[in-house]
Amino acid sequence: MSMVHASTSLTPPKRNSLTHIPGDEGWPIIGKTLTALADPKGHVEENARKYGPVYRSHMFGETSISLLGPEANELVMFDQAKQFSSELGWGRILGRLFPRGLMLLDFDEHRAHRKALSVAFKSGPMKSYLAELDKGIAARIAKWRQKPGEMLLYPAVKQLTLDLAATSFLGADIGSEVTEINKAFIDMVAASVAPIRYPLPGTQMARGVAGRKRIVAYFSEQIPIRRRKAGGEDLFSQLCRATHEDGALLSEQDIIDHMSFLMMAAHDTLTSSLTSFVGELAAHPEWQNRLRNEIADLHLAPDEPTGLDHLDGLPLTEMAFKEALRKKPPVPSMPRRAVRDFTFMGYAIPAGTLVGVNQLFTHHMPEIWIEPDTFDPTRFADKAQRNRHRFAFVPFGGGAHMCLGLHFAYMQAKCFARHFLQNLTVTLPEGYKPDWQMWPIPKPRDGLRVVVKPV
Repeated sequence: MSMVHASTSLTPPKRNSLTHIPGDEGWPIIGKTLTALADPKGHVEENARKYGPVYRSHMFGETSISLLGPEANELVMFDQAKQFSSELGWGRILGRLFPRGLMLLDFDEHRAHRKALSVAFKSGPMKSYLAELDKGIAARIAKWRQKPGEMLLYPAVKQLTLDLAATSFLGADIGSEVTEINKAFIDMVAASVAPIRYPLPGTQMARGVAGRKRIVAYFSEQIPIRRRKAGGEDLFSQLCRATHEDGALLSEQDIIDHMSFLMMAAHDTLTSSLTSFVGELAAHPEWQNRLRNEIADLHLAPDEPTGLDHLDGLPLTEMAFKEALRKKPPVPSMPRRAVRDFTFMGYAIPAGTLVGVNQLFTHHMPEIWIEPDTFDPTRFADKAQRNRHRFAFVPFGGGAHMCLGLHFAYMQAKCFARHFLQNLTVTLPEGYKPDWQMWPIPKPRDGLRVVVKPV
């Protein structure tokens, strides 16, 4: 029996088995949920000051233990001893709408599915995705250039990443259904973090469940068509041809579940990270100019396609994007459930406990990052990184569950930077200070106002 199924019967430990761990569970029933949602970063930092890097809290109806810092990240993410279930951590949040996505599989089963999916992220398919991304980004930036002045960045980037995901993931010829598919995804993503967890009529969860039904119907109808049609380069066509180690094709249900999950994961996290990247460049014109000069050194004509080798020539752009990811990691914290008793920093923690690591906290630890609130891409120069803990920078997770689309994200960000900075300058309006909500995925509360002008 695989470990994941052995662990699905786990029940949370009795509350008194966790009382030896310092912490504050807050109010009855709601616990610390509202405090944590109001200011996730401040909440964790205050607890770390009071209780240290291991503390107890009560949120979303359950007592959980937070483990903070790079060593905690390594223990939980690298998970050499296979003692933390991702499925039983994320399941309550994503299970209803994105069941059996890669993040909701564990151990041997996860490894087998990840291996089958990795074919879609090899260099041949990546070149094909880049060609589609490049055309889509160039066309959209050309439109932005024609309308200089103030714009709301987040919704504009969200629409762009949705359209790009539709073409590079589903194929350029998806046609008129693209709007409906995009709407279904927006409803599913919004529902995954909605406070009402049951699909009562009129709720966000009900809209999410209807969106999933629409997506399942679309993929079910398309899979046999894609399997008959040879040579499609988009992600969906790649998965329709992907096989397990024994040569068996992925089942239709597996393809539906993986496609739903991958499109969700790529879309919302990329929207967040591209928005924060551009926001930082708007606030730091000196870095914007340095990146623009680096792009100019590629000597690409405005209508010349971007190739993978061009992206290799943008080390400063990659460093600046990494620094934006450090300040606002697209997944700020990560839940797991212990499948066995374990000990960390002298605390015995029983099987069944919900544990969380916090990338947002680690990325702002002053003992690792000097002046952590300052935007400084030189932190990611080779020399600066040399002695840093390998789990100090974890915007894409780590270990077996490290984000499969990590290279896709860097590719899209650098391609976006190439077209954006070649065509536009970006500033923040006079006296304006962006206001971000940091959980569940960072986004600017007001859409992030920026002023764009043609170069």
